[in-house]
Amino acid sequence: MSSAVRAWLCAKPRRRGFTLLEVLVALAIIGVALAAALRGALALTQGAEEAQLRLLATASAENRLNELRLARQQLELGDSEFDCSQGGAQLRCRQAVKTTFNPFFRRVEVRVFRADDEARSYAELIGVLPTNQ
Repeated sequence: MSSAVRAWLCAKPRRRGFTLLEVLVALAIIGVALAAALRGALALTQGAEEAQLRLLATASAENRLNELRLARQQLELGDSEFDCSQGGAQLRCRQAVKTTFNPFFRRVEVRVFRADDEARSYAELIGVLPTNQ
């Protein structure tokens, strides 16, 4: 047998694979990447929920102004609050009817809040409607 063949047969076999340290570093990197992806997905979900809630709140406020416009009844001055849920969202509307410079018109402000959190307004519409006297 030649010395080259004998050296090849007697040489320590090379180990293939990863060390425990390399595996732990790879897992740490993957964990950080997955945490960042999860946080980004959560932010997108919350943003979509917020946009949907604003859309429903705006629709509720528009509906209220249209109801008042079509009712053709006397608009009494003052504030009122009522349920204006829309599309599965529990919403509360605050309506304020105020005077204008022209006595034949009233300024109507409608603000929409979540029923469980009335500190933040999700929509606000202002309209000028005839008094219908």
